[in-house]
Amino acid sequence: MAGRVAKNVAKAVAEYQYPWKEKLAKHKAELSKGVWGYWNLGAWTPLQISARRRAKLRREVLLAGQDWPYDPERKEMRTKMKGHKCDRIAAEKRANTAKLMEKMPDMLLAYKKRRWEKKMKEEDKNK
Repeated sequence: MAGRVAKNVAKAVAEYQYPWKEKLAKHKAELSKGVWGYWNLGAWTPLQISARRRAKLRREVLLAGQDWPYDPERKEMRTKMKGHKCDRIAAEKRANTAKLMEKMPDMLLAYKKRRWEKKMKEEDKNK
C-alpha cells in the first residue's frame, strides 16, 4: 500500500515539474500558425493565446533546456554603418589613394615605357 502511494506521489511530482509540457501540447496547433497571428480567409486572426502567456510558456520551455521552434525567422544583421555618407566615402577615398600611391612608381614606369614605345612606333612609320 505504501509503495503505491509513494509511486503515485512520485508520478504527481514528476508531472508537476513539467507543467509546460501540457500547456505546449494544448497550444501546439495555435503556436504553429504564426508568432503574432495568421491570415484566415483574407482576414487577420490573432492567436488564441496571449503574447504574455506565450512568452511565459516560451521562457518555461527554454529554462527546462528544450528547444522553442516557434520563434520568427531573424532578419540578416544590418551591415551598413550609421553616420554621414560623405565621411565614409572620404575615408574610403583616402585609403584608396594611399594604396595607389604605393603603386605609383610602377605605374609611372609603365606609363613612360608605353610613351617611349609609341614614340618608337611613330619614328618607324616616318622612316
